[in-house]
Amino acid sequence: MSIELALPDLAATERLGAQLAALLRPPLLIGLRGDLGAGKTSLVRAIIQTRLPGTRVKSPTFTLLESYELPDGVLHHLDLYRMESPEQLRQLGLDELLAPDALVLVEWPEQGMGVLPALDLDLELVHVGLARSLRLDGLSALGQGVERSLAQLLSIEGA
Repeated sequence: MSIELALPDLAATERLGAQLAALLRPPLLIGLRGDLGAGKTSLVRAIIQTRLPGTRVKSPTFTLLESYELPDGVLHHLDLYRMESPEQLRQLGLDELLAPDALVLVEWPEQGMGVLPALDLDLELVHVGLARSLRLDGLSALGQGVERSLAQLLSIEGA
Protein backbone atom coordinates (compact mmCIF):
# COMPACT_ATOMS: atom_id res chain seq x y z
CA MET A 1 0.00 0.00 0.00
CA SER A 2 1.13 3.58 -0.62
CA ILE A 3 -0.19 6.98 0.28
CA GLU A 4 -0.19 9.61 -2.44
CA LEU A 5 -0.89 13.23 -1.57
CA ALA A 6 -1.04 16.50 -3.45
CA LEU A 7 0.96 19.27 -1.79
CA PRO A 8 -0.24 22.42 -3.58
CA ASP A 9 1.90 24.82 -1.53
CA LEU A 10 4.40 25.17 1.31
CA ALA A 11 1.58 25.32 3.87
CA ALA A 12 0.37 21.86 2.77
CA THR A 13 3.92 20.50 3.09
CA GLU A 14 4.19 22.00 6.57
CA ARG A 15 0.83 20.49 7.60
CA LEU A 16 1.98 17.08 6.42
CA GLY A 17 5.25 17.53 8.34
CA ALA A 18 3.28 18.31 11.51
CA GLN A 19 1.09 15.22 10.98
CA LEU A 20 4.13 13.01 10.44
CA ALA A 21 5.90 14.49 13.46
CA ALA A 22 3.05 13.26 15.65
CA LEU A 23 3.41 9.72 14.27
CA LEU A 24 7.18 9.21 14.04
CA ARG A 25 8.75 7.39 16.99
CA PRO A 26 12.26 5.92 17.23
CA PRO A 27 13.72 3.81 15.83
CA LEU A 28 12.96 4.75 12.22
CA LEU A 29 15.10 5.25 9.13
CA ILE A 30 13.29 7.48 6.65
CA GLY A 31 14.43 8.27 3.13
CA LEU A 32 13.36 11.42 1.31
CA ARG A 33 13.81 11.30 -2.45
CA GLY A 34 13.09 13.85 -5.14
CA ASP A 35 14.64 16.42 -7.43
CA LEU A 36 16.27 19.59 -6.16
CA GLY A 37 13.61 21.94 -4.84
CA ALA A 38 10.98 19.20 -4.49
CA GLY A 39 10.41 20.03 -0.81
CA LYS A 40 12.49 17.44 1.06
CA THR A 41 14.16 19.94 3.40
CA SER A 42 10.89 21.84 3.89
CA LEU A 43 9.19 18.64 5.01
CA VAL A 44 12.03 17.74 7.39
CA ARG A 45 12.05 21.30 8.77
CA ALA A 46 8.30 21.05 9.51
CA ILE A 47 8.79 17.70 11.29
CA ILE A 48 11.61 19.08 13.44
CA GLN A 49 9.88 22.37 14.25
CA THR A 50 6.71 20.52 15.24
CA ARG A 51 8.66 18.30 17.63
CA LEU A 52 10.93 21.16 18.79
CA PRO A 53 9.07 24.48 18.38
CA GLY A 54 11.29 27.49 17.81
CA THR A 55 14.28 25.40 16.74
CA ARG A 56 16.38 26.83 13.93
CA VAL A 57 16.69 24.03 11.39
CA LYS A 58 19.79 24.18 9.21
CA SER A 59 20.09 22.25 5.99
CA PRO A 60 22.91 19.71 6.23
CA THR A 61 23.76 20.11 2.54
CA PHE A 62 27.41 20.93 3.29
CA THR A 63 27.85 19.36 6.74
CA LEU A 64 25.98 16.14 5.74
CA LEU A 65 24.50 15.82 9.26
CA GLU A 66 22.55 17.91 11.78
CA SER A 67 21.27 16.34 15.00
CA TYR A 68 18.51 17.45 17.37
CA GLU A 69 17.78 16.20 20.89
CA LEU A 70 14.15 15.12 21.29
CA PRO A 71 12.31 14.36 24.53
CA ASP A 72 12.18 10.68 23.48
CA GLY A 73 15.57 10.37 21.77
CA VAL A 74 17.42 12.09 18.97
CA LEU A 75 16.63 13.09 15.41
CA HIS A 76 19.42 12.98 12.83
CA HIS A 77 18.92 14.83 9.54
CA LEU A 78 21.32 13.77 6.80
CA ASP A 79 21.62 15.24 3.33
CA LEU A 80 23.71 12.98 1.10
CA TYR A 81 23.46 15.10 -2.06
CA ARG A 82 27.07 16.31 -1.89
CA MET A 83 28.49 13.12 -0.41
CA GLU A 84 31.52 12.03 -2.40
CA SER A 85 31.27 8.32 -1.61
CA PRO A 86 29.05 6.04 0.49
CA GLU A 87 32.10 5.45 2.71
CA GLN A 88 31.57 8.93 4.15
CA LEU A 89 28.51 7.50 5.93
CA ARG A 90 30.75 5.12 7.85
CA GLN A 91 33.05 8.03 8.71
CA LEU A 92 30.04 9.92 10.11
CA GLY A 93 29.47 7.02 12.50
CA LEU A 94 26.41 5.57 10.79
CA ASP A 95 26.20 2.65 13.22
CA GLU A 96 25.94 5.06 16.16
CA LEU A 97 23.40 7.24 14.35
CA LEU A 98 21.10 4.24 13.90
CA ALA A 99 20.62 3.85 17.67
CA PRO A 100 17.34 2.47 19.08
CA ASP A 101 16.34 5.97 20.27
CA ALA A 102 16.97 7.64 16.90
CA LEU A 103 14.80 9.01 14.12
CA VAL A 104 17.04 9.25 11.07
CA LEU A 105 15.79 11.31 8.12
CA VAL A 106 17.96 11.00 5.02
CA GLU A 107 17.68 13.21 1.97
CA TRP A 108 19.07 11.59 -1.19
CA PRO A 109 19.28 8.08 0.36
CA GLU A 110 20.21 6.61 -3.02
CA GLN A 111 23.65 8.25 -2.57
CA GLY A 112 24.27 5.90 0.37
CA MET A 113 23.40 2.66 -1.42
CA GLY A 114 25.49 -0.24 -0.25
CA VAL A 115 26.14 1.35 3.16
CA LEU A 116 22.75 2.67 4.27
CA PRO A 117 20.54 -0.12 5.66
CA ALA A 118 17.02 -0.78 4.42
CA LEU A 119 14.63 2.12 4.94
CA ASP A 120 11.55 1.90 7.14
CA LEU A 121 9.76 4.65 5.20
CA ASP A 122 10.33 5.97 1.69
CA LEU A 123 8.98 9.43 0.89
CA GLU A 124 9.22 10.61 -2.69
CA LEU A 125 8.45 14.23 -3.52
CA VAL A 126 7.78 15.21 -7.13
CA HIS A 127 7.22 18.53 -8.89
CA VAL A 128 3.75 18.79 -10.42
CA GLY A 129 3.75 22.15 -12.17
CA LEU A 130 4.19 24.73 -9.41
CA ALA A 131 2.94 22.26 -6.79
CA ARG A 132 4.34 19.01 -5.42
CA SER A 133 3.06 15.53 -4.79
CA LEU A 134 4.24 13.00 -2.24
CA ARG A 135 4.23 9.23 -2.25
CA LEU A 136 4.82 7.51 1.09
CA ASP A 137 5.65 3.81 1.28
CA GLY A 138 6.09 1.82 4.49
CA LEU A 139 8.90 -0.64 3.75
CA SER A 140 9.20 -2.36 7.14
CA ALA A 141 6.71 -3.33 9.84
CA LEU A 142 7.48 -0.06 11.67
CA GLY A 143 7.15 1.96 8.47
CA GLN A 144 3.89 0.24 7.56
CA GLY A 145 2.56 1.14 11.01
CA VAL A 146 3.31 4.82 10.34
CA GLU A 147 1.70 4.52 6.90
CA ARG A 148 -1.48 3.00 8.38
CA SER A 149 -1.63 5.65 11.12
CA LEU A 150 -1.21 8.47 8.59
CA ALA A 151 -3.88 6.96 6.32
CA GLN A 152 -6.26 6.78 9.28
CA LEU A 153 -5.46 10.36 10.35
CA LEU A 154 -6.01 11.63 6.80
CA SER A 155 -9.34 9.78 6.49
CA ILE A 156 -10.54 11.27 9.79
CA GLU A 157 -9.54 14.78 8.72
CA GLY A 158 -11.17 14.32 5.33
CA ALA A 159 -14.45 13.17 6.86
